[in-house]
Parts: sequence; structure tokens; C-alpha cells
Amino acid sequence: MIKHIVMFKLKEWAEGRDKAANIKALKAKLEALPAQIEEIKFFEVGINFIEAGVAYDLVLVSEFESKEALYRYQKHAEHVLVANFVGKVCESRIVVDYVL
Repeated sequence: MIKHIVMFKLKEWAEGRDKAANIKALKAKLEALPAQIEEIKFFEVGINFIEAGVAYDLVLVSEFESKEALYRYQKHAEHVLVANFVGKVCESRIVVDYVL
């Protein structure tokens, strides 16, 4: 089993919306993926509530059966659409993938 964790720090303003609106939009886009991508075994999205300079705004915690399943998820057309949105609204992101 593979654990895939991504933390997102969003820009203050992007795509005609403020940070709070883009956080909600990204959360909704991410939460739609499990219904569209069968490789996903577990998927959780959370919005940070602590305001600190080192804090990220949104976190994704997900699980996949194998590295190959994770790679298929990453190349899936619906994931690519979300990744394109991420590229427009995120200032930075951090990713960790590990074997459970």
C-alpha cells in the first residue's frame, strides 16, 4: 500500500478569486476524484485552520494499492485537469509518497 500526501500553499489571489475561494474550489475538485478514478483506495482532503507562516492551506492524504496505481492516478485525465488548476492557484506544494 502506498500513502500519498500533498500539502498546498495557495496564492493570495489567482484565477479571479481570493485565497479562501480557491481553497474551497480546490477542495471540491479534489474530492470529486475518487468517484472518477478507481485506483484511489482512500482519499481525504482537509483545510488548515491555524494561521502560521509555516502552515500550508490544504492537505490531501490518499492511499493506493501500489506505485503503479499511484502513477496511473497521476496520469488520469481528471487528475491532470486538477493538477492544471493547482499550477494556476498554488504558490507551492510539498509531496511525500511512502510504502505503508
